[in-house]
Amino acid sequence: MKWVKFSMDFAGSDGKQHALLDNLNKDLSQKSVLLGDGLKPSAADIVVFATVQPFVSCVSNRELQKFPHVLRWMDYIQNIVDFGTTLQKINVAKSVFDPPSHPKKGDKGDTESSSKKAVSGQKIVYKSNGSADSKKPAGETKAPEKKETPAAKDNKTSGDKKKDKSAGKTAEKASEKAPEKAADKDSECNISILNIQVGLIRKAWKHPSADSLLVEEIDLGDGNVRQVVSGLAKYCSPEDLTNRHVVLITNVKPGKLRDVMSAGLVLCASTEDHTAVEPLIPPEGAKIGERISFAGYFSHVGLMESLKMF
Repeated sequence: MKWVKFSMDFAGSDGKQHALLDNLNKDLSQKSVLLGDGLKPSAADIVVFATVQPFVSCVSNRELQKFPHVLRWMDYIQNIVDFGTTLQKINVAKSVFDPPSHPKKGDKGDTESSSKKAVSGQKIVYKSNGSADSKKPAGETKAPEKKETPAAKDNKTSGDKKKDKSAGKTAEKASEKAPEKAADKDSECNISILNIQVGLIRKAWKHPSADSLLVEEIDLGDGNVRQVVSGLAKYCSPEDLTNRHVVLITNVKPGKLRDVMSAGLVLCASTEDHTAVEPLIPPEGAKIGERISFAGYFSHVGLMESLKMF
């Protein structure tokens, strides 16, 4: 329940997002994912990412540098989980790797000459030891060297063959486990866990206290009307959005954005340089309230209910 509560607090805590991000940054300082000590993302990672992403995308790069572990985690999740066009990727500035310089030819020559001197010194020591052995009394003799019998050689060869066979079996088992791990990852990171529906914007107006935000009243059919706050004021006017069909995520926890309640996320597409942003157009013939599904993915309805185990 920890990460469900975090998502609820983050969406509903106006002005406290930086403090919550700081806590998340500390929690991720020794981990790659939110649950467990491995590298496999869970449903908790997907939910928290979907909750934090809209806020992080509007924060300046200078502010984001205060949360390096959050940025590392978000970059990992968005590259390993296939969100498609549902969520916009966060641009993370990565440091350039500067490999160590190789030794110069002159240094290599000096190294070789010093090693040759060491070898020559060792030869002198061996000679002096040899002369010392020659001066030993006649009564002292060296122990005879043991020779391997043919039977011992055969046993050694059969032992080596057994080792080679066991190594081959281990490699086969490892290759069999690799596809299973990939299948587990695909089943765990399923974008259809998000409840995406078609809606119709009945009204749109400017946010009373934020120039970059618009407020939309979106009809989902059967009397279900949602109020959603979106960061579209720089790209669309309220008139452009009125009576327009859109696609939105509806199973997110309602929360306030600048003191105005929001109960959904309108999905948008943008150019590569983010100079133009527009809401996604639903599939042709889609009805208001109809859920958007993806070929090859099992449909999950009710995101928060499916996460009660956490």
